[in-house]
Amino acid sequence: MDIFTGKGVSHGIAFGIVSVLQSASALVDESPAENPEDEWAFFTNAKKQADEELAALFETTRREIGEKEAMIIDVQRMMLDDGDFNDAVADLIHNSRKHAAAAAAQAGKQFSEFFAGLDDPYMRARSADVADVSKRLVRLLTGGQSVQQELHQPYVLLAEDLSPSETLQLDKTFLKAIVTRGGTENSHAVILARALNLPCVIQANLPDLNSCGNRTAAVDGDEGRLYLEPDEDTTKRLRALQEKHHSAALQLEALRELPTVTKDGRSIRLFANIAGPDDLEKAAQNGAEGIGLFRSEFLYLGRDSYPDEEEQFEAYRKAAEAMQGRTVIIRTADIGADKTAPYLQLPHEENPALGLRGIRLCFARPEIFKTQLRAIYRAAAYGSVAVMFPMIISRAELRRCRELAEKVRSELEREGKTVGQLSFGAMIETPAAALAAGDLAQEVDFFSVGTNDLTQYTLAVDRQNSEVGQYCDSHHPALLKLLQFVVEAAHQAGIWAGICGELAADPDLTKTFLQMGYDELSVSPGSLLKLRQNIRNLNLSEE
Repeated sequence: MDIFTGKGVSHGIAFGIVSVLQSASALVDESPAENPEDEWAFFTNAKKQADEELAALFETTRREIGEKEAMIIDVQRMMLDDGDFNDAVADLIHNSRKHAAAAAAQAGKQFSEFFAGLDDPYMRARSADVADVSKRLVRLLTGGQSVQQELHQPYVLLAEDLSPSETLQLDKTFLKAIVTRGGTENSHAVILARALNLPCVIQANLPDLNSCGNRTAAVDGDEGRLYLEPDEDTTKRLRALQEKHHSAALQLEALRELPTVTKDGRSIRLFANIAGPDDLEKAAQNGAEGIGLFRSEFLYLGRDSYPDEEEQFEAYRKAAEAMQGRTVIIRTADIGADKTAPYLQLPHEENPALGLRGIRLCFARPEIFKTQLRAIYRAAAYGSVAVMFPMIISRAELRRCRELAEKVRSELEREGKTVGQLSFGAMIETPAAALAAGDLAQEVDFFSVGTNDLTQYTLAVDRQNSEVGQYCDSHHPALLKLLQFVVEAAHQAGIWAGICGELAADPDLTKTFLQMGYDELSVSPGSLLKLRQNIRNLNLSEE
């Protein structure tokens, strides 16, 4: 039996066969190639496939976004035939005996770094294009962006880390637990695990992942441990703990239809965070009173082109109908930073968390924003739908959002399309938004605090960087003061305020949030019943 330890971030016990997720970069063969001519043929074929993909992407982008944005893709097609880039790959293959994927990756890195160091802004922007072309070639040469061992039985996923798109594409049918070498408490792997109520361990001292595939495993999400080939005593002990968890879950089932109210009569709305329609059943099973955060950006990830209006409309309509009159709050696409895809063609940024993301990207590419708003307005005819805007820092931004929304609504009505009424909200994710809450409240119907980003920006701690995780104190006095300020500003303006970040499920802060006056808490479906139990056991009149 081998034991590996990490940080347990989603509780529970699970057993299964190990399935390893390897990224394309991890699949690059760095050993000497035996036949350079074959490798050059592989590279030439990959170039042809990449050009075909980019040609299709050009047409889709031109049609759905615009001619100007599509020209970026034409630049990448030209880079595939760039003489210097191809000469560098040829040199690495023929003279350094590199495999095609390794040569494409190394040449791409060299040229991307070269462009990034230039003074001319246009040439610096080409750095991201070179990097994207290189990644596309490596993906084609290694068989995919990521490769997961396919198992048709209960499995434990092991990975270095999980990107948002990789998280989205996981086969969840038999997934029982997630263990990663990297990761943070607010990473997308953790959010997924909590949503599915699966054990999750991050920052684990894993061995070489290639040595782990197909081994039997047990995961203790309470203690943060992975057991490979667990012995009989360990298995018996963990099975007993698993049964204890199961019994506790059955007891929580009795709370599904009960109101979320404290012992002294304070009611609060308990909503669910979801990544798409597939999470609706889980939310309903756990007694969600509404959807407090529909992460619409996940409709854009793990694919090769933008979701069109009809696809988005169907996803939002399904949510509206499923909730049967209960509120569904759709966050407009919070793309950028760590949530991106190659076809988005986002520019290279030194500090992407501070860059073109959220509402900023929507303003930069209004056709994306307009298409999404059209789908949301149409879905609002099928239920109680609200929309909220991410990464807001000023009242002017909210006015701009509302003006565009009104133009979209008028356009749909002129086309004879059925539209519904929307309420509008602002996500409070930056200190600027929190401190300007009084002004922002004049433009919207509600606030929803995204505590993951608010913590990051308030404390100047990258929430995706495990090296500084010790400084990410979600109980920091500065953060709590901002939270108090936001809810007071909301109520003074006559609007309601909720919390949709992961902090909303923190049992140590539940009483604090209710005492502050928050009207709604939105958490992952797997956290709903436990939070309802905690709230029903509270007496706010007691110190």
